[in-house]
Amino acid sequence: MLFALFVQFSFNVFDHPMVRGPQNRFSTQYRCYSVSMLAGPNDRSDVEKGGKIIMPPSALDQLSRLNITYPMLFKLTNKNSDRMTHCGVLEFVADEGICYLPHWMMQNLLLEEGGLVQVESVNLMVATYSKFQPQSPDFLDITNPKAVLENALRNFACLTTGDVIAISYNEKIYELRVMETKPDKAVSIIECDMNVDFDAPLGYKEPERRPQYQDEPTEEEAESNNYADMDTGFRAFSGSGNRLDGKTKGIEPSPAPLCPSDIKRGIPNYGFKVGRITFIRNSRLQPKKTADDVRFKKNKTFFLYYFVIYC
Repeated sequence: MLFALFVQFSFNVFDHPMVRGPQNRFSTQYRCYSVSMLAGPNDRSDVEKGGKIIMPPSALDQLSRLNITYPMLFKLTNKNSDRMTHCGVLEFVADEGICYLPHWMMQNLLLEEGGLVQVESVNLMVATYSKFQPQSPDFLDITNPKAVLENALRNFACLTTGDVIAISYNEKIYELRVMETKPDKAVSIIECDMNVDFDAPLGYKEPERRPQYQDEPTEEEAESNNYADMDTGFRAFSGSGNRLDGKTKGIEPSPAPLCPSDIKRGIPNYGFKVGRITFIRNSRLQPKKTADDVRFKKNKTFFLYYFVIYC
C-alpha cells in the first residue's frame, strides 16, 4: 500500500511543469494575412520574393525560452484542407495573433485572408538536390536560369516537395513547382551545396523534326542530279535582238542546241610568251598561202610603188 502511494506520488511530481523542464517545441495558431495587408510606411515587397513569414513579438519571446535549433524553421499546416508547407521567419513585428505570409504560400495552403494556420517549429535536413518544373515556357527565355534561381533562393529558408514557389526576375514573376528534393521531402537550403535540375516547362512542345527517309536524296545528291539533268545544248545569248539604227539584222543566230559531240576541249596556246597578250578575234583556221598568192602580192606591191613615183 505504501509502495503504491509512493509510485503515484513520484509520477505526479515528475509530471509537474516545473520538474519536466522547458519544452523544446513551438506550436500555436495564427490568423494569416498576405503581406499587402501589413500596415506601415515601409514597402515590404521583399517578403513576396522569398519563403519567409512575419510573426508577432510574442512568438520570439516563446522561442527564446525553448531549446530549439537555429536557424528557426517552421511547418505551416491548414487543417481544413490538409495542406502543409515549410518556411523561415523574417521578422517579429506582426500584431498579436496574426502572421503575414507571401501570396504564393497562401495559395499552396489554400488559405484566404484571415484564415487559421498552425505554426510549428521543426528541424529539417540540409538539401543536396532539388528539381524544379517551370509553370510556363516563358522561363526558357532567361539566358542563365540556374543563376537566376540560385539568386532567388537566397530569400528562401527551405523547400517542400509539391510546392509552387514564385521568383521575380526583370519585373516578371515566374512560378516553379518543386518536383523533388533530397534527402527528404522537406529540406533546409540555408548554407548548403545543392545540385539543381529542371524539368521541361509546363505546356512546352518540342519542335517537330522532319524525318529523313532512306529513299529521299540528300542535299549533295540532289545537287549532283541537278547538274546531270542540265541541257548540254544550252547557249548563252541565243535569243533574237534588234539593231539600234532600226535596220533589219543580217544573219539570225541559230537557236539549235549543240550536240554533246560538238563540245570539245580548248587547245592551249603553245606559243604563249610572258609579257605578250594575244587577242584571238577569229578562231577559224586560215588557208595556207600558195606560190601564186605570193607572186601576186609582190606584183601588186611593185605596181603601187611604180604608180606613186611616176604619178
